[in-house]
Amino acid sequence: MVLGKVKSLTISFDCLNDSNVPVYSSGDTVSGRVNLEVTGEIRVKSLKIHARGHAKVRWTESRNAGSNTAYTQNYTEEVEYFNHKDTLVGHERDDDNSEEGFHTIPSGRHEYAFSFELPQTPLATSFEGRHGSVRYWVKAELHRPWLLPVKLKKEFTVFEHIDINTPSLLSPQAGTKEKTLCCWFCTSGPISLSAKIERKGYTPGESIQIFAEIENCSSRMVVPKAAIYQTQAFYAKGKMKEVKQLVANLRGESLSSGKTETWDGKLLKIPPVSPSILDCSIIRVEYALMVYVDIPGAMDLFLNLPLVIGTIPLHPFGSRTSSVSSQCSMNMNWLSLSLPERPEERAVRIA
Repeated sequence: MVLGKVKSLTISFDCLNDSNVPVYSSGDTVSGRVNLEVTGEIRVKSLKIHARGHAKVRWTESRNAGSNTAYTQNYTEEVEYFNHKDTLVGHERDDDNSEEGFHTIPSGRHEYAFSFELPQTPLATSFEGRHGSVRYWVKAELHRPWLLPVKLKKEFTVFEHIDINTPSLLSPQAGTKEKTLCCWFCTSGPISLSAKIERKGYTPGESIQIFAEIENCSSRMVVPKAAIYQTQAFYAKGKMKEVKQLVANLRGESLSSGKTETWDGKLLKIPPVSPSILDCSIIRVEYALMVYVDIPGAMDLFLNLPLVIGTIPLHPFGSRTSSVSSQCSMNMNWLSLSLPERPEERAVRIA
């Protein structure tokens, strides 16, 4: 008898939202199918799935031990959120090569359903950073006698909801600063900056209204500016590695000596970015709006106003939808940035 061959092995998820993207939150049930196509009858020991979610950080630093001796210090840390295994066909153990331990799968296409529940405890939002990541995936493994297993991994996205309709995220953020420039024995007048935004919480795609007043009493030409920064912080072995990235920015008009500029709700749009990550012990993702005055030949005068990028948008009139998944369906563009572009299913050698 000539045994058939595996033509394809794929994984598909049942989506919970209108965007047809596999996105889940803590407590959700992840369900889907492992699809197997064979060109003839095959014998298998088992078809299994392995689902896992974890946060992981890793970076290296060079150290000088003296006497021209250097070495590399590795920093790694991992947090596991769940680890689920299930057998869809066959037995849990694959070390039985007896004929009684084989299962016959006929030629054609076959679907095998799977499902598992995510933990009720808070999960970290899926994320890909410079020195760490938060990943969730399902792996299918087809074990056949006397052949290498066929394995396939497919990632899905999890995000921990941040509802910006909470009092702490609806509170205004404001600040005032002043700077006096000195040149040798001469002191010019001060440069003053005050800025305010309506709230702390926003979602991607929204525009921040910036209310600011910049007064230039110095002798220099200055330029008011604003920028949104993302800060990624990674923690391992008592150390921290930080990465700061520009997300969006704008520039005001140049101000000569004695001039004042007022921003009456100047708009700065938030591009598709991943939500803030605030509850993971080894990775934090935070945002801030910096309103500042660019001063040639001197340190800039700046104000940092903290931001939280959420997933559930503002409901101005207090209306709430019952489905959390539908609340964030309009905000799915950030998903393309939370994970790097790569094939949904990793290539496998199929025999």
